[in-house]
Order: sequence, then structure tokens, then C-alpha cells
Amino acid sequence: MNRRISRERAIQALYSLEINDMEVNELIEDILMENEEPSDFLIELVTGVVNNLESIDELLINNLANWKLDRIGKVERAILRLAVYEMKYMNDMPVNVTLNEAIELAKTYCDESSSKFINGVLSKIM
Repeated sequence: MNRRISRERAIQALYSLEINDMEVNELIEDILMENEEPSDFLIELVTGVVNNLESIDELLINNLANWKLDRIGKVERAILRLAVYEMKYMNDMPVNVTLNEAIELAKTYCDESSSKFINGVLSKIM
């Protein structure tokens, strides 16, 4: 499982967390395709976001202009949380890679205005 797919699965798990009250291992198992094994990167992303959710959300709230966190769509919120985790807690990950990946994920799973919104929020956090 490459990093792009790991990020996609992590977003699915974080979205699932919004709907279901599940443990991290259950979240990861729930989103895997048949015969798919979770990568270490996927496990680190989901676990890291869940364990640092309060500080990640606080950082997002402090950088949202005229928005409330609960007003943001669940998929967009999952992408933002994932990107903030990578930017703040994964020192070996170049910030521009994280930003580009978040924008591409938003283009794939959301609409164009969402990718621009995510770009703006993450650029402000950088």
C-alpha cells in the first residue's frame, strides 16, 4: 500500500469516526479492501490524528476565517485533520508534499471549491 492509498484509507477511517464510535483498530479494519493489509503509514496517520484530535481541532479552529469546524463537511474535515497531523507531528514529511496531497484528495473526494478552501486553511496554518 503506497502513501497515497494510505492517505485515502486514513480519510475513510476518519470519516467513519465521525459517524461511528469505534476504536482505531476497528476503524482501520473497517475501511480496508478485501485481502488488503494496512501499512505502517496508515496506522500512524489514523492513530496520530485520533490521539491528537483535540490539539489538531484547536489549530484548525484558530485558523478558520468566518467558519466553524462543525460547519465543514465531514470529508473536508477529515482531509484537514490528516494534513494538520502530517504538518505538525511528522517532521520527516515535507510540508509542501502534505499540502499537495491534501489538495489532490480534496479534488478527488470533494468539489473544486473544497480544494481551494483546504488550500487556504492549510496555507494559513503553514
